[in-house]
Amino acid sequence: MTQATELLLGDAAGMAAAVRAGQISATALVQASLDRIAATDGSVNAFTALVQERALTRAWMLDHAGASQKAKPLFGVPFAVKNLFDVEGMPTLAGSKIERASPPAGQDALLVRRLEDAGAVLVGALNMDEYAYGFTTENSHEGPVHNPHDLARIAGGSSGGSAAAVAAGQVPLTLGSDTNGSIRVPASLCGIFGLKPTFGRLPRTRTYPFVSSLDHLGPFARSTRDLALAYDAMQGHDAGDPGCARREAQPVSALLDAGTTGLRIGILGGWFQDRAGPEARAAVARVAEALGARETVELPLVEAGRAAAFLITNAEGAALHLDDLRQRAADFEPLSRDRFLAGALLPAAWIARAQRVRQQYAEAAARVFERFDILLAPSTPCPATTIGQEFFDIGGQPLQVRPNMGLLTQPISCIGLPVCSVPVWGAHERLPIGVQLIAAPWREDLALRVSAFLEEAGTVYAPVAPL
Repeated sequence: MTQATELLLGDAAGMAAAVRAGQISATALVQASLDRIAATDGSVNAFTALVQERALTRAWMLDHAGASQKAKPLFGVPFAVKNLFDVEGMPTLAGSKIERASPPAGQDALLVRRLEDAGAVLVGALNMDEYAYGFTTENSHEGPVHNPHDLARIAGGSSGGSAAAVAAGQVPLTLGSDTNGSIRVPASLCGIFGLKPTFGRLPRTRTYPFVSSLDHLGPFARSTRDLALAYDAMQGHDAGDPGCARREAQPVSALLDAGTTGLRIGILGGWFQDRAGPEARAAVARVAEALGARETVELPLVEAGRAAAFLITNAEGAALHLDDLRQRAADFEPLSRDRFLAGALLPAAWIARAQRVRQQYAEAAARVFERFDILLAPSTPCPATTIGQEFFDIGGQPLQVRPNMGLLTQPISCIGLPVCSVPVWGAHERLPIGVQLIAAPWREDLALRVSAFLEEAGTVYAPVAPL
């Protein structure tokens, strides 16, 4: 194994330190990433496009940069983005066939630019569910993403390519989106760390929307520290996204070692236990034991909140695609098309009521956070299912995979809470499953502190898949 490959399979913080110290060039590191993608992506199918010339040119420029440039936290680190982020010179596909004819993006998405301002190097765009509507990334236009830990299984979705690329060691950092669980579900199934920040924390400027009142953007990584570095680099208000909060950046990297002393940590019961399989419940129990958490609490109105999220997702998602549904229905994936059509037919009164329920649910959740700083819940009901599998079983009840792999994440997205999904491995299991560390709005620092504590204790970890 070359030095570049060995570094690539480590963490982003270590890569940046090695490039800064002159132990390796940014060009060699980026080339190692491109080489690993070439060697492994025929099996994984995480990438839909590479920007090789751009990446190597930028790496060369970093290698010839001055000392002030080399202080950047992600100096020379390769990364990739879900293909709903604008990348200059490429059409933004959003996982669809229809967008292939769209003109190329005139400039990069804001978060791509911010990561590059922090020294990172974009290498490509990643596979996803069509228009981000799904939890499996079994994309009929691009082919399914395969879970690097078991190539017969799904990577989760809709940011499946983003999670799989990190788990496969192709890049140490990726960006995805999360409307109803599309960061936390693939992070759970691929055994990596994923952060869904508070709604409005990171600007969505120049990304393809799905449901504007629910869409979040966030990073994937193989360590908490890397998540924090990427998150810190991307913070800050931008007027290009009307949903972006007018808040100052609140960096978290320096807070990761603060530990968990004094934090009030609860275990979500009810919905989050009843709809979790044995592996998911065992993962939460392991994390709770490591944290000394014993009190179980129920989140009021959670089932109504999930129902509200379904209706809002259907209606807002459909509204974006009405013209194409009328004129190019055959070019949609059948399942996406049918759900969009159903959303277009929903009565306005239902959506108005769903928004009222959402507000009531948010108020009820805020009262729970008066007693707790962090809440624990499974990220997915079960580990990764096989590609093409239609149902999984929870407590003797068969549930459809595509809508229900996110049944434990959707109620949290609905009210915009920040969550870090951390990977847990069973003692005798070869497949991971995630646990959600859920915090009150704007307290990403607490979720990441707990994640760092668990990682230091060895309770959670994200190995590169042995492809």
